[in-house]
Amino acid sequence: MVTTIQVDGMNCGHCERSVVDALEDLSGVSTASADHEVGTATVEGDADTDALVTVVEDAGYDASA
Repeated sequence: MVTTIQVDGMNCGHCERSVVDALEDLSGVSTASADHEVGTATVEGDADTDALVTVVEDAGYDASA
């Protein structure tokens, strides 16, 4: 399953890496990518959408499904 969430506050490649690292640490995530220019993160796997939003917020960014 592929899930895309909105992420606000990413301004650079370092921000993208922080979001991807947080998502990939979550159980059920196979791969993750982020794009600061578009403001999204895309995740492959079976992790719960609410959990995805929570880990991104815990990493310091605003997120929504």
